[in-house]
Amino acid sequence: MMRLRLLVMTAALLASAACHHEAPEETETQTPVAVAVDVAKTGPVREVIAASGLVTPAPGAELIVTAPEAARIVEISKAEGDRVRAGDLLVRFEIPSLTSGAATARAGIDQAEARVENAKAARDRVAGLFDRGVAARKEVEDAERELREANAALAQARSAAGAANTLADRTIVRARFDGVIARRWHNPGDLVEPGASDPILRVIDPNRLEILAAVPVASVSHVIASAPAHVMDPAGDAIEASVIARPAAVEAGTVTAGVRLRPASAARLTAGAAVQVEILGPERPGAVIVPPAAVLRDGEESVVMTVDADSKAHRNVVEVGIVTADAAEIRKGIKAGDRVIVRGHNGLPDGAAVTVGS
Repeated sequence: MMRLRLLVMTAALLASAACHHEAPEETETQTPVAVAVDVAKTGPVREVIAASGLVTPAPGAELIVTAPEAARIVEISKAEGDRVRAGDLLVRFEIPSLTSGAATARAGIDQAEARVENAKAARDRVAGLFDRGVAARKEVEDAERELREANAALAQARSAAGAANTLADRTIVRARFDGVIARRWHNPGDLVEPGASDPILRVIDPNRLEILAAVPVASVSHVIASAPAHVMDPAGDAIEASVIARPAAVEAGTVTAGVRLRPASAARLTAGAAVQVEILGPERPGAVIVPPAAVLRDGEESVVMTVDADSKAHRNVVEVGIVTADAAEIRKGIKAGDRVIVRGHNGLPDGAAVTVGS
């Protein structure tokens, strides 16, 4: 019994010693994060509006040839790719209704001219008889009235012939400007219907091309007439251009609006080709600018991390303005001279220790 009591006391002493043993001291350390920084500067910044565009002929530089009425093509003198001069024959139609109308009008003129000649002869004959006292004055007046009516009928016939000839002229289509045949849909002998649904030839002037750019509606108000722009040709080279006009209104629900551009040179462009366009907006001088890499998105907020004199990182919610490939305008949140982090800031908490590298 005494032996058991000694064992219990010994175990209690050991347990008591273990409970009063001091735990090792815990220490907290933080390793600085390596970052790269740049300095916020003051300088000019200019918005660049990027858009896709389509090369199109300028107004008056495109002609779509169609038939004035149902017709048969008698002649087409040009093939696709052929050059044409203003006045060159493009298409000649056979339209019986127009040609017969012109012939009928010509016959009407002949008849009216014969009536006039007969009326003149009759008047002169009656006037001679009246002078000799053989004819009455009423006969003279009737002869003069017939001559007046014959002259009026001749004038009407000539007017009708002019209208018929104008219609008959529609059987021949000539080039209105120097250009090139961009498309040919028909051949001689084909029967064609009138209207745009059955075109025959498309003629364009390759020296008068424009670009119709699909600009986001939100950016249309930033586009001004004569603003400089760049058009990327198929080889990726930039062609200088300028804004001709922007739309006065856009349709509800649309996301883009057409802005017309005039290239400085159309030689490297092809009608119908898709191109990329950059339109330069108004320049904003004296803006606070940082490299675009300095701006982070955190939910709905834009954030720029800065480094203070104690090498601590700080989170700054900013208001971003114009953003280009080289600079981002900061309208609110930081100032010129602040050191901004451009690399190593993803996931970096506010107040974190950093070490600035190159």
